[in-house]
Amino acid sequence: MIEDKVFEIGKHRAPLPGGLLYATTNHVWARQVGDAGSQIWQFGFTSYALALMRDIYFLDWSLSDGLPVDHLALIGHIETSKAESDLYAPVSGIIVRFNEKALADPAIINADGYGAGWLYEIQCTNAPSHLVDVDAYLSHLHATWANTERMIKGGMNRIVDESPDEGEA
Repeated sequence: MIEDKVFEIGKHRAPLPGGLLYATTNHVWARQVGDAGSQIWQFGFTSYALALMRDIYFLDWSLSDGLPVDHLALIGHIETSKAESDLYAPVSGIIVRFNEKALADPAIINADGYGAGWLYEIQCTNAPSHLVDVDAYLSHLHATWANTERMIKGGMNRIVDESPDEGEA
C-alpha cells in the first residue's frame, strides 16, 4: 500500500491519501471505480484545495450525465467563502454521473472530501496518464507553495487597500 502524505498549510494539515492519483492543474483527486476495464474515474477536491477554498456554499454543473467532455473544458461553477470560480474537467471522456448529494448539500464536500463528498465520475478511453501519484503531487505543492502564498497574501492586501479609510462613508 502506498503511504499517505500530509502538506502543511500554516496551522492546517492537508492529508493526501496515498492510493489516489492527483491532477496538479485543478487540485482534484482521482480514484478508479468499477472494474479495471471500465476506465471510470471518480474525482473530488483534494484537502489542499478545500483548505484554500474554505467552506463550499454552492455548486453547479454546466453539463449533463452522458455528455462528452474534453480535458480542461468548463464543466461547472463553485462558490466558496473565499471566491467564486469555474470548474474544469481534469480528463477527457464521458460524464458518467455527478454526485447528487454534493449538489444538494455542498457541505458534504467540506465534511468528507475523499469519501461521500466526491464530485463526479468520468469514463475515459485510456487511463489518464497526466495524473500523478501522491509523491509527485506533494512535490508539486511544495514547489508552487511560495507563489500560492504570495497570491493569497496579495489578494488579502487588495481587500485591505480597497476598504474605505476611517471617516469615509
